[in-house]
Amino acid sequence: MSMEPIGVLTILIGLICLTLGTGALVHGLAILAVLGAAAAMLIGAANIQPGHVMLVFLAFGALSRRREAAAAIRALHPNEPGFWFACLVIYGVATAFLMPRLFAGITEIVPLGTTAFDDTGSTVPLAPVSSNVTQSLYLSTTLLCLVTLTAIAGTRQGFSAVFNALLACCIANTVFAVLDIATYATGTQELLGFIRNARYTLHTDTEIAGMKRIVGSYTEASVFARSTLGVLGFTGTLWLCGVRPGLTGSIAGLSLVLIVLSTSSTGLAGAPVMLLLLHAFAMTRLVLGNAARQAAFFALGAPVIGLAVVLLLLLDAEAIAKIYGYVDLVVLNKASSDSGIERSSWNVISFQNFLDSWGLGVGVGTARASSFAVALLASVGVPGALFYAVFVFECFLRPRGQPGSLEADIAVAARNGYAGLLIGDLLVGPIIDQGFSFCMLAGLAAAIRPRTSSVPRPVPSFTGARI
Repeated sequence: MSMEPIGVLTILIGLICLTLGTGALVHGLAILAVLGAAAAMLIGAANIQPGHVMLVFLAFGALSRRREAAAAIRALHPNEPGFWFACLVIYGVATAFLMPRLFAGITEIVPLGTTAFDDTGSTVPLAPVSSNVTQSLYLSTTLLCLVTLTAIAGTRQGFSAVFNALLACCIANTVFAVLDIATYATGTQELLGFIRNARYTLHTDTEIAGMKRIVGSYTEASVFARSTLGVLGFTGTLWLCGVRPGLTGSIAGLSLVLIVLSTSSTGLAGAPVMLLLLHAFAMTRLVLGNAARQAAFFALGAPVIGLAVVLLLLLDAEAIAKIYGYVDLVVLNKASSDSGIERSSWNVISFQNFLDSWGLGVGVGTARASSFAVALLASVGVPGALFYAVFVFECFLRPRGQPGSLEADIAVAARNGYAGLLIGDLLVGPIIDQGFSFCMLAGLAAAIRPRTSSVPRPVPSFTGARI
């Protein structure tokens, strides 16, 4: 095991936040969680990210108190979304250790990790791999994060802390993207070297059509685009609801620009879907008569502005040619590229793993896919997919909060933020662990009572939230 400089810094931040209280711990986790290309510690082939180290401090600081510990236990009650996610994790960990042995050799896999063979990208007979252990640990820490954040968000003060921390996470995502562009343009990429030390394949200095592929603090452009789609969904919805419109509108606007400029097919394919989702939400609020100024402007003005832009572009053939060439290179020809063909083959092989395992899955961390849906079926099969579907329904799709209230708007924002992450995962997600940003959105949503519940929940108060 080796400790990296960013790991020492993370521990210092954790100790400081521990003395400052739960709010500081949650903010520390939120900001460090975006460092997807960093390794605080290296244990063999495993990269322990700063976010996982910070989670230890958060869990210790929060769950060592009786009230939060009791709330964490309640978060695992069968009536709560956390119960179904816990079922997914328990089943997933069990499959990771049982299925590669039970079904050994019955199907060919593209291994996600390595144990007795080199990870060449070619298929090998089903057998245990090192990532069965690492991915099980990552999925278990995701459950711990979800339960801890749900427990913290169960009080008015804690809810406000998690909400503000999630906004801090969105800001950090944007700031690191700008730093990525700035350091590349000035030839000072080494300044970000301390957060790009993970033993992954990093694509931080690549270009397409003369444009820098924006990776921010992540390993590659597609991962950045996936994260930023979540930021767009969350902050865009808050802006439409009039919640801190200056801040949330600025982050949403910058996120959309960064997605378009990222040269990621994930971002360019996902952004129109997110914009349509936000426009549908704004139109719904307008029809129901409870639209804020921003929602009314977006619902009525966005189509007009979009049409005007299209008409202006039609007058400039050269601009149309450049835009079409960019979209064709990044999106339309992606499936026929070498990487596109390779990723498609992963999905075909992984789906065959699902069929060969009789719908039970070949185990978490066993097979490599290029879509969250395929990875879910291949890893945990039908039982795991059902656990996940119930969790998503209970956490994000059930109406939460009193209609028209601030907490109801935040619940919808969390749902749309999750939708952004899911769009990215469905396009390129190789594993079923969706990370800490997913946990923060889920914890925030799960802490808000469903509208049909008779159990009261303190309504959070944010000074100037709608000003």
